[in-house]
Amino acid sequence: MDEQEWRRFVEEHPDGSIFHTPEMFEVYSRTRGHRPELWATVDGDGRVLALLLPVQHTVLDSAPGVQWATWLNGFLRPLTTRAVVYGSVLCAPGTTGREALALLLQTYTEEVDAAILFTELRNLVDVGDLHPTLGEFGFEYEDHLNFLVDLDRPEEEILADVSSRTRKRIRSGMNKGEVRIEEVHDEAGVRACYDLLAKTYGRAKVPLSDYSLFKAAFDVLHPKGMAHFFLATVDGAPAATSIDLTYKDVAYGWYGGTDREYGRYVPNELLSWHILKWSRENGYKVYDWGGAGKPDEEYGPRDFKAKFGGELVCFGRNVCVHAPMRLRASELGYNTLRQLGVLT
Repeated sequence: MDEQEWRRFVEEHPDGSIFHTPEMFEVYSRTRGHRPELWATVDGDGRVLALLLPVQHTVLDSAPGVQWATWLNGFLRPLTTRAVVYGSVLCAPGTTGREALALLLQTYTEEVDAAILFTELRNLVDVGDLHPTLGEFGFEYEDHLNFLVDLDRPEEEILADVSSRTRKRIRSGMNKGEVRIEEVHDEAGVRACYDLLAKTYGRAKVPLSDYSLFKAAFDVLHPKGMAHFFLATVDGAPAATSIDLTYKDVAYGWYGGTDREYGRYVPNELLSWHILKWSRENGYKVYDWGGAGKPDEEYGPRDFKAKFGGELVCFGRNVCVHAPMRLRASELGYNTLRQLGVLT
């Protein structure tokens, strides 16, 4: 596809996000264990009518510190590979756009890589009017929460929405001045951010993408002002990090982590408030917290994000399972590996 036309479609579409851009495609193309694909329906003049950007993600191949033999990784690929469409689908408005999306989904589901267990659309906005089309091609809806903070108002109003206890901790921490917050602009800083993420994800026994994802974001997005790496330190030691993406008028919370050893200094709360202020001061209208889990499951990050106010939304996800039996086997194996500590 002509990249200029691709870029135009995303920029002009009201729901176009950073995850639909050529830059984000390039980031995933440089990431170990990830393989992005570009699917589109275009008209006779080559103008985009519908867009789908699935990123194939092989868990074992992208888990940091896990060196799998080539033959073993190839053998397990059909049990460990999924496709995630960050930002979900985009289509032109009206009947023409929905028909283009239907053709796109029909073609994709017929030709999807046989190794893919399922394809998941992560909706950043309400796609309610597209649910009939998505359901027709096997993309079933599942509830998934998120918080959106309105930044288009005075700072005092944003702070007033923060829970009273958290607001008190933020003010106390700012007065003490023990936590220093800065945006890092070199690879050493990016590595420090990643090391904190690795501690956090390891503690939760959740796989973390390989360092190459963050190096690619730094190389591709950071020079264009589309990725920002924030680090909170205590006496020079990394205590909390947040990696945020920005596009149009939205700032996205992408990855975050903290070292519990410094919990008494509340670096995570101070950093989160700093980012909300920074986003507002730099002209962004909305802060997207990047997900808050399923409503019927306990989720620690949701409790933390809820302390900062914002609107709780449920745009959900749409999932199409391509290999039900292999998926059940994969889930069993995945949970076993987590318990054994392999995927930490």
